[in-house]
Amino acid sequence: MADSTLDQLPHEMFTILKNSSKEGLGPRLGRLALQGRHAIDTPHYLAITSRGAVPHVSQDNFTRHTAINGVYVALEDYIERAPPQTPPILDFQNNDAIPSLRRFIALPAETLLVLGLRRCPPVPCPSANTSTAVQILTSVGFRTVDTDDYTDAALNLKPDIVVALGDVPFGQPKVGIKRVDKITDRTIAWVKEMFTTKADKEEEGAGKEKLPAVFAPILPLSIGLQRWYIEALLGELKENMSGLALYDTTILEDIPDQLRHLPRLAFPLSSTDTGSPPKLLQDIARGVDIFTIPFIGAATDAGIALDFSFPAPVMSGNAPLPLGIDMWSSAHATDLSSLHTGCECYACAKHHRAYLQHLLSAKEMLGWVLLQIHNHYVVDRFFAGVRQSIARDMFETEREAFERAYEPDLPEKTGQGPRIRGYHFKSEGPNEPKRNPAPFKPFKKLDDHSEKIAEASLRDPRVEAAELEGRGFGKVTE
Repeated sequence: MADSTLDQLPHEMFTILKNSSKEGLGPRLGRLALQGRHAIDTPHYLAITSRGAVPHVSQDNFTRHTAINGVYVALEDYIERAPPQTPPILDFQNNDAIPSLRRFIALPAETLLVLGLRRCPPVPCPSANTSTAVQILTSVGFRTVDTDDYTDAALNLKPDIVVALGDVPFGQPKVGIKRVDKITDRTIAWVKEMFTTKADKEEEGAGKEKLPAVFAPILPLSIGLQRWYIEALLGELKENMSGLALYDTTILEDIPDQLRHLPRLAFPLSSTDTGSPPKLLQDIARGVDIFTIPFIGAATDAGIALDFSFPAPVMSGNAPLPLGIDMWSSAHATDLSSLHTGCECYACAKHHRAYLQHLLSAKEMLGWVLLQIHNHYVVDRFFAGVRQSIARDMFETEREAFERAYEPDLPEKTGQGPRIRGYHFKSEGPNEPKRNPAPFKPFKKLDDHSEKIAEASLRDPRVEAAELEGRGFGKVTE
């Protein structure tokens, strides 16, 4: 399939290659292709970034040792002091043809870039959104972002795809009926603002610059509760929409037929929703095309090497297999095997379990670098197996076999992970304990107050030399 450009019709950017159901539900194969970017065969995923980089992976290792074709970047990472200060990312002047955001984060030219406002997974904010502002959490605390500021920034930074704002109730499992009308009205206004601003910029530029495709959010409410918003998407907003951003995949069965040709990008709804491989398979069965997967980074931080494949291996016993290996375990201290049997990633090809266990025990950053490379490779192979299974019409059978073969959740964390950025996690209130214990300090301060005073006091400069020699001052010992 030839690459398509961003200024073509939305459905030409995404092509459905195989649909397992005539009604539009069920797993499907597709291809998301933009000019100059790697084509992404779906189902697949976007790597989650922190301040523009995949955690633990520098951009040179990103290019050399991963096969990541697309990333998700959050504007929330960059605008902690705006206003009154202009964030560097918005003040960055780029003199070449490469879009400013891509140049700012040194992202390879072929990698698909998707921009949204909130991190993935998002941390709930204590205050609700307003009609003109959205609450975010930055490294300097909670603050608001004007909706028109986000629209302008998102379009000016020129990612490949931008996720339009939605009044999504992050971290709130239930939404009152009275608030539903506000949520839908705000979302309609914000999405319309994004499309109108984009159209104005395209008219001003006379087609000279490519503006990002826009994915419209689908709220985590039943289709009936957000029917006015859905009708707006089917009406005046339909021609400008390039895809759907989902925060609740269970409502896919109720999506109108007129929207089923669009690519579907799934986001977690809360900071505790890191996902799991069985949940991914359930969402693929519902027809999700692209995922943001927090459990990859969570497993890496926990020192867990992912260890699963699709289709699942033939079981040799009754006990289900673990989805990952805890590399903190001392059982790996002398194990010279690779992290995953048959794995061809850089970590497994060049290193063994004993070395990785040593790196984690010594708190060496390289340990998490190798784990992150390995874990993304495992997920890459997982999705490749899923696509082959859908092509063979064996997905449902092999999904059930996978759920029987593996445990439902990843192993629990047992060791201390890398330094944790507190603003990436939900606050538990006052007197919250530290997430990482204090580092070991081999040297401690003296406890004897008098000894501190004695060491700190100055000697009398008028004392005789003989007296100093009697105290042993200047005595040479062999």
